[in-house]
Amino acid sequence: MVVKPENIQELALELGRAMTEMKSRLRQQIRAKISEYDPDLSFELLEIIGLLWRQDGINQQEIADIVSKDKSSVTYLINSLVKRDLVKRVENKDDRRNKQIYLTPRGRKKRETIFPWVLELYRQAAGDLGEDEIRDAISLVKKMTTNLG
Repeated sequence: MVVKPENIQELALELGRAMTEMKSRLRQQIRAKISEYDPDLSFELLEIIGLLWRQDGINQQEIADIVSKDKSSVTYLINSLVKRDLVKRVENKDDRRNKQIYLTPRGRKKRETIFPWVLELYRQAAGDLGEDEIRDAISLVKKMTTNLG
């Protein structure tokens, strides 16, 4: 039996649970697809590659912040991507200690095979939702995140 939330706190808690469940299901399906297309990649590696497809040239700290991992974990993942010739580190001209991460040609080429099925999973998740519903949901989650500080 499902208990209906009675107040704003319980509704917010239920929203958090629903978002966690959706992320978990997407992660499971992405992991299953990765094993079909490229068993050498993990979900975490793909997460960083996907981020760089959208924002190539950001630094390790920015990557860590966006994927919600500590910098040492991201360093380990980036080292793994460098060994696979999927990304490269480039010194920042203003701060040599700060390395920016760029996709290599091989890393960009992965997009051709991986990105279409990732987008298909998100299309499946969207189902019959309209663009406005999704934009409203994004706005709602961003406001709640801002409320947390």
